[in-house]
Amino acid sequence: MFRMREEWRLIDSGPCSASYNMALDEAVATAVRQAAQRPTLRLYGWDKASVSLGCFQDISGIDLSYCNKRGISIVRRPTGGRAVLHDRELTYSFSIRTDRPPFSKGLLDSYRRIGSALLLALSRSGISSEARKERERGRVLAGSPLCFRSSSLGEILADRRKVAGSAQKRWSDGLLQQGSIPYSHNLEEMSRVFGVEETAAMGAQVAGIMEMAPGLNEEEFKGILREAFEETFGIRFVQSRPSPAEVSLSRVLEREKYLLSRWNLYHRGA
Repeated sequence: MFRMREEWRLIDSGPCSASYNMALDEAVATAVRQAAQRPTLRLYGWDKASVSLGCFQDISGIDLSYCNKRGISIVRRPTGGRAVLHDRELTYSFSIRTDRPPFSKGLLDSYRRIGSALLLALSRSGISSEARKERERGRVLAGSPLCFRSSSLGEILADRRKVAGSAQKRWSDGLLQQGSIPYSHNLEEMSRVFGVEETAAMGAQVAGIMEMAPGLNEEEFKGILREAFEETFGIRFVQSRPSPAEVSLSRVLEREKYLLSRWNLYHRGA
């Protein structure tokens, strides 16, 4: 007998401001955790170059003066990890409940499951890649404020260069994973924002997917990623928009959290 596949939501938001991107991700995750919405994959971009900081990250490694001069927004993510300069990239967030399968087995398993979909999408884009299977520790972890200068658990490497970075926020009943898949890197801008002098060395550590697959275009990759998630999880995506309740909550979160210096520059708590 034919069995209808479970339906999840796919939201393609296009480019948005840094503060609204983070607020909407949190609002969507809240709705999913409350069972008001189905599991949701959100794809989006940034309306201008922006830096996102990990929830617990110290701001000291960021050149705030340079960012202000260049008009680069700074926002703190609800998820962990280290800083990312978002520019020409596809950013994703994925929200799902964790009190039931298939994401009820903890952090490592959830990274592995989402990573499988990312690896499949990259493979179908002509990029051979692998997922990092262990955590960073010690000096490597503490050495740089920049996410793409290092690879940690659940992140994706191609030819030993990082092509996708991810971080999670977990609750007892759900998770939010946010990830950055750069199309290309502006190494000079990265070096100025993060105070990294070895631009050439940095270029050996990171890669954009369109540098590795020059014939790929943005809309094509979105379609490939969608199909990879559908195949990996045996589901069907329904194209959607944020609900009025999610939009309303995101505006509150933006105003009371993600637009405020006390969150973006000084907060280091949960």
